Amino acid sequence: MHTTKQITNNIYYVGVNDRTKHLFESLWEIPAGVSYNSYLIVDEKVALVDTVDACYSDLFLSKIEGVLGEKPIDYLIINHMEPDHSASIATIKRKYPSIQIVGNAKTFGMLDGFFNIKDNLYEIKEADTLTLGKTVLRFYLTPMVHWVETMMTFDETNKVLFSGDAFGCFGALDGGVLDSQINVDKFWPEMERYYSNIVGKYGYPVQRALAKLSNLDIQTICSTHGPVWQKYLQKTISIYNDLSLYQGKKGVVVMYGSMYGNTEQMAEVIADTLVANGIENVVMHNVSKSTPSYIIADIFRYQGLIIGSPTYSNELFPLVESMLSKIKNRDIKNRYFAYFGSFSWAGVANKKLAAFAEQVGFEVVYEGGVEQKFALKHDKYVECVKLAESMAQRLNNSSL
Repeated sequence: MHTTKQITNNIYYVGVNDRTKHLFESLWEIPAGVSYNSYLIVDEKVALVDTVDACYSDLFLSKIEGVLGEKPIDYLIINHMEPDHSASIATIKRKYPSIQIVGNAKTFGMLDGFFNIKDNLYEIKEADTLTLGKTVLRFYLTPMVHWVETMMTFDETNKVLFSGDAFGCFGALDGGVLDSQINVDKFWPEMERYYSNIVGKYGYPVQRALAKLSNLDIQTICSTHGPVWQKYLQKTISIYNDLSLYQGKKGVVVMYGSMYGNTEQMAEVIADTLVANGIENVVMHNVSKSTPSYIIADIFRYQGLIIGSPTYSNELFPLVESMLSKIKNRDIKNRYFAYFGSFSWAGVANKKLAAFAEQVGFEVVYEGGVEQKFALKHDKYVECVKLAESMAQRLNNSSL
C-alpha cells in the first residue's frame, strides 16, 4: 500500500526515492540520496510524465496502480531520455501495450537506440498541444537543458510546468513532496550543487529556455528531482537564472593541493588576508579531501577563484589538474582569478595555472602569481598577502 500524493486537482506524484546509491551518474556524491520524480495526469485520458530508474520499476508500477487501479495509461510523455528517467519505459510499455509515447524527433532517435521502441509514437513540435479532456498540455523544446532532446510540458489548465531536470536538486524526499509541506532549507545548496555539476556548462540554453517560459502563468513546477515547487517557485527560478548567468556572489574559493603542507601554508596566508580585507565568504578546499562536486558548486557560488598547486613530476599536482579539467568542462564565466604554487627543484605549476587562466578567459588579478621554492619564506609570505589584497580589492570594486 502507498500513500496517494496529489499535487493539484488531477495530478498525482508517483516518483520514488533512492537512498542507496552513493554516486549520481557514478560521479557525484549524494549523501542525502535523490528522488526520481514521475507524475500522473488523470483526465478522460491519462498521461504519465517521465518514468524512474530501472531498479525501482516494480515499486513504480505499484504506485501507478495505487492511483489508477486497472485504468490504462493512454500517453507516456518523455521530457528527458536520460536513463534515470527513461529506464522504466520498457516496463511501462509491457504493462500498457497500447500506450502512445509522446516526444520530439530527437527523443524517438534515443528511444530506438536505448530500447528498440519504434511503434505507437506521438511526435510533437514546438508549442504543439495535446488534450486529455479538460486538461490541455503544451510542449516546449528546451535543447541542451541538458541533453539535445530535452523538452518541457506545460499543463495550461492547472498552470503546472513539468520541467524535466530543470529546477531539480539532489536529496531524497523525506515524506512530503510539495515545498509547502516540508522544510526546504537543505535543498537550496543541493540545487546549486546539482545545477553546477549536471547542467553547469549550458548557461546559454538555460537562459533561452527561461526566456521561452517567461510569459507562461506557471504556478507549480514539477521537476524530475527534488520537491514540487509552489510556495518557493520564484526563488527556484531566480536561482537557476543567476547560476545560468554565472553571477557569483562576493567571495573567494581557495582551492589547492599540498603534499607536505608547504602549498597549504600559502593558502592559509591568502585566506587570512582575504578576511582581513573584508571578504567574509572564503571557502578553502584541499583537493585531497574535498570532493569535486562540492568544489564546483562553490566555484559557481563565488566570484573569486584562487588555485594553488605544487609541481609534481614536472606537472600540476594530479588532483588539481583533474579539477581544472572539470572547471573547463563547465565553461564557467566571469570569474576573478589568481594562482600560486611551490616546488623543490623545477617550478612548472604556476606556468600551467597561468595557461589555464588564459584558456578559460578568467580575469587574472595578480599577474605571475606567487611561486615559492621549498618552504615559505618572508618574501613569499609578503607576496601571498599582496595576491590576496589584489583579489579583495577587485571584489570590493566589482560591478559583477
